[in-house]
Amino acid sequence: MACVILLGASTASVADSIKSKTLLTIADAKTSPAVALDLGEPGDTIGDQWLFDQPLLDAERNKIGNDSGVCTRTMVGNSSQYRWTLTLINGTIEVAGREFDQGSSAIGIVGGTGEYQHISGELISFKNSDGTYTNSYLYSGKYHQHKTASGC
Repeated sequence: MACVILLGASTASVADSIKSKTLLTIADAKTSPAVALDLGEPGDTIGDQWLFDQPLLDAERNKIGNDSGVCTRTMVGNSSQYRWTLTLINGTIEVAGREFDQGSSAIGIVGGTGEYQHISGELISFKNSDGTYTNSYLYSGKYHQHKTASGC
């Protein structure tokens, strides 16, 4: 009896599935405010920056990680360009985009590591009156399930 064993990528059939998830966080800018860099004329001007590394909380206000990044003022009295990283126990999430001074903002999720390695989606950010930010990450990712050829 002959037995053929197939090896390599061609032996695996890949079933890709997209799973949507939501992660709700609170960035604690109240206890760890951003550091302002006034780079232009005194006061709020284009090019000013804010650097931050803040505790990241869940909905019950338990610490789940850190939220760190930089923003640059692009439109005085209106909005800034942000880029930051959420560092969580099971990976990181990187976001970038325009955040408005008032109301909510939709910001793109540009990638991640660990559990979040293949994600895409958007973050909806809202500045709360107490100096914190409520962030809702709406994302999906590709997860591969490999089926290998069985033997003899």
